[in-house]
Amino acid sequence: MHFSFFPAAYRTVAALLVLALLPALAWAQATPTPNRVDGYGAPATTAPSPGNPSNHGETELNILMSYYEQDGNHGAVEGGIGTQHLTDLTPTIILNVPLDSVTRLSANLGMDYYASASTDRINQVNSSPSSSDTRFHADLGYSRQLADKRTVVGLGAGVSSEYDYFSVNATASWARASQDGNRELSVAGQVFLDRATIIRPEELRGIVPEDGDNTRQSYNLNIVYSQVLTQRLQLAVSTELVAQNGLLSTPFHRVYFKETGGALGTARTEVLPRRRYKYPVGLRLTYYATDLVQLRGFYRFYNDNFGISAHTLELETPVKVTPFFVLYPFYRYHTQTAADYFAPYLQHSISEQYYTSDYDLADFSAHKVGLGLRYSPVYGIGRFKTPFGGRVAKFKALDLRYAYYRQSSGLTASLVSADLSFTLP
Repeated sequence: MHFSFFPAAYRTVAALLVLALLPALAWAQATPTPNRVDGYGAPATTAPSPGNPSNHGETELNILMSYYEQDGNHGAVEGGIGTQHLTDLTPTIILNVPLDSVTRLSANLGMDYYASASTDRINQVNSSPSSSDTRFHADLGYSRQLADKRTVVGLGAGVSSEYDYFSVNATASWARASQDGNRELSVAGQVFLDRATIIRPEELRGIVPEDGDNTRQSYNLNIVYSQVLTQRLQLAVSTELVAQNGLLSTPFHRVYFKETGGALGTARTEVLPRRRYKYPVGLRLTYYATDLVQLRGFYRFYNDNFGISAHTLELETPVKVTPFFVLYPFYRYHTQTAADYFAPYLQHSISEQYYTSDYDLADFSAHKVGLGLRYSPVYGIGRFKTPFGGRVAKFKALDLRYAYYRQSSGLTASLVSADLSFTLP
């Protein structure tokens, strides 16, 4: 009875979101939620295709838009003392096309346009070309349910490009549900091959060697085990192991040393080890308190060989206000220790092998609080004719979300996002 409030399709979507968010959590362990919707390419779920029981072979289209703004006074470009003001606008399209009853194609296409006062300080000239950039990305996925009706396999690939960075990725996934449908194990592996253009602070160009390996390889292994414990309680345990090799420092991040002072030209560029291993472990609980209220909790422990240990706790409480209208307040707390290679402005010594003043790698705690609302009438919000043969599309649901973030270092951020869901016959 209680699952009727959040039916199987809703739980399937939630599981997909968990899988999609895990990479972001592992990569951005020290930063507020990035204003990006990074696709995984191939979905890793045993949900029948199409996953939504109300979707009888329809194409699903989601148009997402978000605006992110942050401010602070510990910009890494100026050695940990400069502005961190940044804005980021992110339109994204997610397309899910069922080819038949067991096969689907998915696509995640979008861009990020950001304007950063911090990167504008690379050459000490305000409003320089480095003050803004645009990243384009595309991820495609293919998944198929096998004959046993309990196993789904998938393949995917993606590409991302901006002025000084180019990345390609490939992924493979496997997921299998138990015969009674109460347990599921999913495994997904992903490889990123990145190439950066080395850009150093203007006053350091020609002083330090401009060549060197500018590539990076990242290998992610994502494992999720979920189980229905009771009619009201579900559990999921997950990990995403990450191994990185190559250029892990940012060449335009300055570091000033206590022996040389803070005068322009006395800095060096950030240097970090070329190997990094990340070991996050997460536990997610979902409790259906009543037909109207659901409680979701998530805890994650993070550790890596840079010396960072972190704890993250998330709580979300969707409340059904009317049959079609849901409010979901949420809260996230994060605390972490500093990396072994971090020190604030003028605190490093020139005798050190590795050094950074990037506050993403500092010791801090952070709070994020927000509110979302979802409106999804049974027969949709509206219908309209498409230019594709006069077919009628349905505007199915609207999701709006606002989040405010505050870090103990002084960094604050706000994020506004919208998700418009459509189905096409």
